Amino acid sequence: MKTIQIIISPEGKTVLQTNGFQGSECQAASRFLEQALGSTSSETLTSPFYQNASTSQQQIPTHESESG
Repeated sequence: MKTIQIIISPEGKTVLQTNGFQGSECQAASRFLEQALGSTSSETLTSPFYQNASTSQQQIPTHESESG
């Protein structure tokens, strides 16, 4: 099952984690959330990003939103 998990810390730091996506489809699926949350401070691509397995898991962490 494909899922996108959004974790927001008390300080306002957000982390997006995608699960069940294959290759770069995780980036396409979460792009609208990344744009809504603001600038990306880092991105971590796990091994499933580079594999063609159907049970891949992808993590794209650390998006910071400004409070104001």
